[in-house]
Amino acid sequence: MNQSKEKAITASRKVRSAPSLKASATAKKRKSKINAAEALKQEKNGLEVINDIPNYIRNGWESIPPNERDRLKWVGVFYRKQTPGAFMMRLRMSSGFSNAEQFRAIAEISEAHGPGFVDLTTRQQVQLRGFAIENVQHIWNRLEEVGLGSLQTGFDNIRGVIGCPVAGLTPNELFDASHVAREFTRLFVGNKEFTDIPRKFNVGITGCLDNCTHTASQDIALTPAVKEVEGQETHGFNVAVGGKMGSGGYTFAQPLDVFITPEEASVLCADITLIFRDHGARTARNKSRLAFLIADWGVEKFREEVERRRHRRQPLLTAGKDARGKKKTDHTGIFSQKESHLNYVGLVVPVGRITTTQLFEVARLADKYGNGDIRLTQGQNLIITNVPDEKIRDLTTEPLLQELRYDPSEIMRGMVSCTGIDYCHFSLIETKERAMEAVRHLEAKLGNTKPLTIHWSGCPNGCGNHAAADIGLLGKKIKIDGVVTDAVDVFFKGNAGANPKVAPKLLENVPCDDLPQVLEGLVPYLSRRLF
Repeated sequence: MNQSKEKAITASRKVRSAPSLKASATAKKRKSKINAAEALKQEKNGLEVINDIPNYIRNGWESIPPNERDRLKWVGVFYRKQTPGAFMMRLRMSSGFSNAEQFRAIAEISEAHGPGFVDLTTRQQVQLRGFAIENVQHIWNRLEEVGLGSLQTGFDNIRGVIGCPVAGLTPNELFDASHVAREFTRLFVGNKEFTDIPRKFNVGITGCLDNCTHTASQDIALTPAVKEVEGQETHGFNVAVGGKMGSGGYTFAQPLDVFITPEEASVLCADITLIFRDHGARTARNKSRLAFLIADWGVEKFREEVERRRHRRQPLLTAGKDARGKKKTDHTGIFSQKESHLNYVGLVVPVGRITTTQLFEVARLADKYGNGDIRLTQGQNLIITNVPDEKIRDLTTEPLLQELRYDPSEIMRGMVSCTGIDYCHFSLIETKERAMEAVRHLEAKLGNTKPLTIHWSGCPNGCGNHAAADIGLLGKKIKIDGVVTDAVDVFFKGNAGANPKVAPKLLENVPCDDLPQVLEGLVPYLSRRLF
């Protein structure tokens, strides 16, 4: 292997092969008609695109065959149709854990090779934008120095594992579950056993009691539970499977009637994933998520298959008592930690877009006022941790906290937006600027409101989690007097927590130009509970 290829592999994490398992999945695929994405995977394992990267770096982005552009997603590199030659890279951060050193590296990369900003996602990850393929190796090298990588963050892979962003710090948790997310991530990243699944796969693992994680929309959801095991009260997880947002709409994860201890949880997640790999549908892309296998088999048969694959003789335990409370938090604001006299401070990043200047400044503040740790939330926001009581006042007077506020309006606090049409070819409308227009209008017209969430998705894939928000906005195109116009359908009172609810559609075909005024009339109804 030449030096350039070796660097490409180590920069993202060394790939581990499992030929016998891959062969079994390939044999299954050959039994039925497959779609173009499956044909791509059948040609060669997605991770093998690493070996092609040096040629693309040498010859430029136009040398990348059109049918190979999707394969780049296995290493977290995304060709963008809106910006040919300017790529996106998605970084993996289990449970949103990061630090000042990583933020500086991300800022340096964006400043040197990108547009001067990055996006925070609803899966607690970071998306770098606007770099040339010639710079991908430099970016990987810099990321590796700070413990970051991009492997398997796109296409048919297990995406970033979400969890409580203040795990280990908040007093409102049954236990710190972040190590389980890391263990599972270490198990599958770079492992070819897990790179030939039928569709993307989302996992949420949390011990938080305050419902900060969108567990109901995950393919696998581990939530805090208590069960008596051999006479001892045991803390662990209840397991649910088959949740999703896209591919036909929001579907709840179904309880598997399983209780699992933290020590065994990562292996159980692996077993469930490999069942999906071996038995999930591979014909129609819009019917290939785990939810469709659960619908076909039934949850009882799926549980039997999980038990059959167990790596020990003991049978699966039935579900324990759900430990989650009724409260829900987004961790924005100033909160006391478990350890006396320490606090975490959650800051709102408007619609998840943060500049390189702000990244550098967040890193400085995390080092100066905390211990350098930074956490990302599913609301596209961030948290500075371990701030002593005596430093809180000085932190809150820092100029950056006038831009990224710990005390935002409820309208700003609950606003979430997908990438939008500027950088995503699936999106039908521009979302982030539209969202900010709505924020400014509602703040001016309504002032203080009760807490609420307003989520924008630019297409039915639902990356903005619109179906789980108080007000969900789904982008579309309509014609008004023969003119194609940006519009949204409006959904009302969804939830993806302990008591999930699909938001019903309230309004259709609302032109985006009229939306701020429409929301102005709609928001007050939330507090009056007329719906």
